[in-house]
Amino acid sequence: MIHNLRIFLPRSWMMSGRQEPAPGKSPRRPGTPRDPSRPPPGGPWLVGVAIAFVVSMLFWLPYFAGGGSLVEYSFFRSQLLAGETGNVKSVLFIEGSNRLTGEWKEAPDEPGEKPADGKERRKLSKKFSTYLPPVEDKDLISQLQARQVLYTTEPTSLGPGFYQILTIGVTLAGIAFVWFMLRRASDPLGPGGMAGNFIRSPAKRFAPSDQHNTFEDVAGMEQAKRELEEVVEFLKNPAKFQRLGAQIPKGVLLMGPPGTGKTLLARATAGEAGVPFYSINGSEFIQMFVGVGASRVRDMFRTAKENSPCILFIDEIDAVGRVRGAGVGGGHDEREQTLNQILSEMDGFAQTESVIVLAATNRPDVLDPALLRPGRFDRHVPIDRPTKAGRLGILKVHTRKVPLSDNVNLEAIASGTIGFSGADLKNLVNEAALNAARTNQTQVTASDFDTAKDRVLMGPKREEVLNQKERAMTAYHEAGHALVAWLIPELDSVHKVTIVPRGRALGVTQLLADEERHHVGEQRLHSNLVLAMGGRAAEKLVFDEYSAGAENDIDQATNLARRMVAHWGMSEAIGPVAFHQSEEHPFLGKEMHEMRQFSEETAHVIDQEVQRFVHNASQRATEILSTHRDELDRISQALLKYEEIDREQLTEILGERAETETASAKAS
Repeated sequence: MIHNLRIFLPRSWMMSGRQEPAPGKSPRRPGTPRDPSRPPPGGPWLVGVAIAFVVSMLFWLPYFAGGGSLVEYSFFRSQLLAGETGNVKSVLFIEGSNRLTGEWKEAPDEPGEKPADGKERRKLSKKFSTYLPPVEDKDLISQLQARQVLYTTEPTSLGPGFYQILTIGVTLAGIAFVWFMLRRASDPLGPGGMAGNFIRSPAKRFAPSDQHNTFEDVAGMEQAKRELEEVVEFLKNPAKFQRLGAQIPKGVLLMGPPGTGKTLLARATAGEAGVPFYSINGSEFIQMFVGVGASRVRDMFRTAKENSPCILFIDEIDAVGRVRGAGVGGGHDEREQTLNQILSEMDGFAQTESVIVLAATNRPDVLDPALLRPGRFDRHVPIDRPTKAGRLGILKVHTRKVPLSDNVNLEAIASGTIGFSGADLKNLVNEAALNAARTNQTQVTASDFDTAKDRVLMGPKREEVLNQKERAMTAYHEAGHALVAWLIPELDSVHKVTIVPRGRALGVTQLLADEERHHVGEQRLHSNLVLAMGGRAAEKLVFDEYSAGAENDIDQATNLARRMVAHWGMSEAIGPVAFHQSEEHPFLGKEMHEMRQFSEETAHVIDQEVQRFVHNASQRATEILSTHRDELDRISQALLKYEEIDREQLTEILGERAETETASAKAS
């Protein structure tokens, strides 16, 4: 009987759980709907069905043992007490059950009234069954004995054929369990193994209908968009390139500072091309077990090839693509095995031109050279912070759904946000809208943008109460910065000065650039050193003591002076020689320890030059503030009165900004 059991099972139950795809069809990938025409695969649910079947038989069959007509207990008692001897022939009690079975002497009529059509009532079967009441019937046994009814008691009966059913169920469960374990043991890390879901690629798939970004949503990156237009055109019309023997770049690396829109540009490229878009972060490859990341890479590229043409986007690729053989872990850790698999998939023995890989990073300096060579990432697209025209375009994109007041001038805002990235501009618009919502306005005004810019640049206001001396020292400190910036023409213009605690500072002097700059000269750098030391010099000049509030100023000045001396060759004593010290973290860069390729004597000279640069800047700041002591007092008094002054108020206090500095200051 058991050897014929297989004829009742669907074909897919007897297979290994994975079927070959039908001709012209790709196997189903995780997260995609199953083809309804395919039979369901075998799996762990088969074991559950068999166990549930056996348990149900064990639970229910005792209650159906004996068969016969089910009658009310009251009807059974009436038949037992009918006449002199009753109509009950025998009774069987079952241990552990409240069910009573038996046999009538003569089959009685069905209980109830006679049918309205005049027909006789239906006869019951010769055997019957009933349920005993919850309250024990103490007279039942004596009444059975008085009418000479044969009654017996038996252990729980499972009914005829139950043991055959139990044997079939146990055998079925055993076969399914053994098949299930053998299938898992054959390849525990394979797609159908016990860790199948663990090694599958976590790349998220976005269908063309899910992509709502195009190049119209990307502003300020015209050069980068031109580089990617070829990728879009290849995906739409590959024959145009193949006809001339041209090959589209297999990989495009987007490089730029954080917040410049690398991920947005990748989404827009997929949206323009109208192809599937797979997105994954570089850190999602790395796991505890060696080999899992490589398996995920294989699964990711296999999925991409099955859905080609498509775009595969790897964000933060530096998490997995750092230089091999450096840092912690040697050459055999999980990260390097994963990187090796990526290199093989992108330009290995089996090449493909149907999958284009986009990657983004803000640390291209730590990437492995094999990843950057032609054949892998052929094209490197730098994405810088936007220019004024780009910032204006970005502001227009982010203000599409924002009701703006008539006094909002986006071009003026773009001019005053030099150095802002795309993410900064988006945050600026959002903060302005939030500020308008707090005051229950119906439109976002220019003042909301000013408040938002102060919040982004200087941080939120802190509710801290300073005593009179602390407020005075803070006022003179910020007045010193502001006056030095006002009098030295090489420095940027003063936008706002405040002694209201913001962010982590007790006071802030905010400068805004007047124009786009891509190079900086030695004279401007020395002026920045003077600006950094202006607050400390004002404290010493007025209060004859230094405070700890200048700690950040000293750090900035020292770091800038060291780079001027050791990196940029701006010291006559050192000359045009670079003396770098490794600043890489062992987990993020290439060096395991600090390496210095110069002598102690050279290091001593560098330290002396750094000290000289900073000391001269401090002296120059003291001279400027001593010469203009009246202006310093007026600025500090205005800060103590208003707590915050802008460029217009500074102009009223100091007059128009000087075009040239005093001769003595320039000579120093």
